[in-house]
Amino acid sequence: MANYKIRNYDNSDYDTVRDLFSSGMSEYVPSVCVHVLKQPWVIFVLTCMFLSLMLTSKSLILPLLAVTLLLALGRQVLGYCWKMYIDQCLKEDLQDIQKTYMESKGSNFWVVEVDESIVGTVAAKPSDEKHDELILKRMSVRKDYRGLGIAKALSREVIGFARSNGYRSVILNTLMVQSEAKKMYENVGFKRYIEYVLPTIYGKLVNFKISKYRYDILPVT
Repeated sequence: MANYKIRNYDNSDYDTVRDLFSSGMSEYVPSVCVHVLKQPWVIFVLTCMFLSLMLTSKSLILPLLAVTLLLALGRQVLGYCWKMYIDQCLKEDLQDIQKTYMESKGSNFWVVEVDESIVGTVAAKPSDEKHDELILKRMSVRKDYRGLGIAKALSREVIGFARSNGYRSVILNTLMVQSEAKKMYENVGFKRYIEYVLPTIYGKLVNFKISKYRYDILPVT
């Protein structure tokens, strides 16, 4: 098992943190593609196109080629849309990590080091909706260091920070493709309390769901 240490973010970590977030989020592209392919209307469109081309061309090669090309095009479009989402995140709170988290009251950003290399991150900031809620954000662990308990340790770091700063709960959002992350959070003690479809045209079109989790901090007795 790797020996790791959790420490506060430093400005020298900037590029590594952003690269770690980008690479981690990029891993979900195949899962997003599979989810979209399972949508009834997508299956219906592909089936109708295949049958129409087969009936008109009286050939199996043309419809197979057409469906393959359409799937390849769809993969490129979904990959592009996902990259736009990642770029948007990089332009928001990850644009100036020091200002957003380290210089803001009630916020913090942590990194995990193994042999002086950063292999994980997590952040926390106050909720905009409730003053006693802390939002856990930007959880990411490098692929070759998963399964070692690092994500759980980062989650507990945020919970401890929330407890010491007087927050009553920690909340977070997960995407429907983040199945491993959901299991990890549930093992730590987070409970899912809301699930909704992403309120955008794309979200509604492909039934892309967001799950919200909460960890309630019990008062010390």
